[in-house]
Amino acid sequence: MDKEEINVLRNVPIFAELEERELEKIAKLGVRQKYKKGNVVVIEQESGAALFIIVSGKVKIVRMDEDGREVILSIFGPGEFFGEMSLLDGMARSASVIATEKSELLMIHRRDFLELLHEFPSVAISLLAELAMRLRKADMQIKSLSLKDAAGRVANVVLMLADDIGIFRKGKVEIEDLPLQQDIANMAGTSRETVSRMLNMFVEKGQIQLDGSKITINDYDAFRKEHV
Repeated sequence: MDKEEINVLRNVPIFAELEERELEKIAKLGVRQKYKKGNVVVIEQESGAALFIIVSGKVKIVRMDEDGREVILSIFGPGEFFGEMSLLDGMARSASVIATEKSELLMIHRRDFLELLHEFPSVAISLLAELAMRLRKADMQIKSLSLKDAAGRVANVVLMLADDIGIFRKGKVEIEDLPLQQDIANMAGTSRETVSRMLNMFVEKGQIQLDGSKITINDYDAFRKEHV
């Protein structure tokens, strides 16, 4: 049994309550798949036949807007999962998923995953909690796009990235491999020039630091309190 898979599953929120032997059973059901940077993992509107758990690397969840531009909805890293909605309702994928770097995923087929939900009720309960959290996050994004000014919308994207892929250290949050400013603009519903201006404003106010593709939020709680 690959201990790496067990350790990854142990850190997946929906499997947190399971014992070692139960995690081993789930690991045996999974199929490891490797993806290069830029590889498409799933395509929007295709049928959903599997749950994907990220062992290593990062992926972005994207949709295309009316003008054909890619809009990033979320970025997931190790220990996170995606594909659960299509597994539960049997409908087509609601978004595409693309590897943003070399990644390895553990794929669990729909039939096996549905059997797990019956066998381990705690997984089903944890999945409901995770879905509720993602729904709240989506509500926050919609609220940001509809009610906030440009600074608030850009700050909301920065906070979302912090929650998705940030590394928390003593009140600070470091976000490596920040998406391109045009990607952030698409997420915030504004222009690339506005994103650049807002980020520079946050720097001047001492709220963030920029270093190439890395951003550091100097005081996460204060930044969230001001902009959420």
